Amino acid sequence: MKRRGFVKTLIALPAAPALAEQQQQTTSPQTPVAQPPAGGRGGGTGGRFGQANIPKFELAQTEAVGEPAQRFFTAPQLAALRKLSEVLMPPMRGMPGALECGAPEFLDFPIGASPADRQATWRTGLDTLNARAKKQHNKAFADLDAAQADAVIRPLLAPVPWAYDLPKDPAMRFIAEAHRDIRTATQNSREYAAAGAASGRRGGFGGGGSYINPIDPIYKG
Repeated sequence: MKRRGFVKTLIALPAAPALAEQQQQTTSPQTPVAQPPAGGRGGGTGGRFGQANIPKFELAQTEAVGEPAQRFFTAPQLAALRKLSEVLMPPMRGMPGALECGAPEFLDFPIGASPADRQATWRTGLDTLNARAKKQHNKAFADLDAAQADAVIRPLLAPVPWAYDLPKDPAMRFIAEAHRDIRTATQNSREYAAAGAASGRRGGFGGGGSYINPIDPIYKG
């Protein structure tokens, strides 16, 4: 019995140093610790949130990109739209008007991408202005002076108590829609916003606030 116990002890002895060595390697302070990648979250040259991993894009000035190109309206229609924009949304109280903000050229794109019935409203409406100007003054609408243009437009103005309660007459409906869209395009332009910021105005787009409160073109209040 003693011999068997002695043999078992001898067999078990080599295991103890191996186990101790394994434990020493596990707890050794010289064991290298895995480091997070450079720029990653929690360390590296990228800062706390790994800004080094965020790609940087070169920005271009909007003036260097290009100007809107005419695609939908014909030349006579766009000229009529420019005149209409000048009359309905002129510069006021130090803020730029529709022409200064490029509203007519901007509207060429969204109207051209609109449903067919809206496209027809705009094209027919601008052609009607040219036809009325030709009949009354023997000129294109774009060639009229302010008084002549007012004489053509004024009979087509109608009160709009609600934005979606537009006149039934096609020409009057066009003037109501055009006035709303020209105003919106002007007051949401970069030029209008810059002028509002420079003047220190507050409230609304560009500082005027009239985008939130629509203007009736014949409101007498």
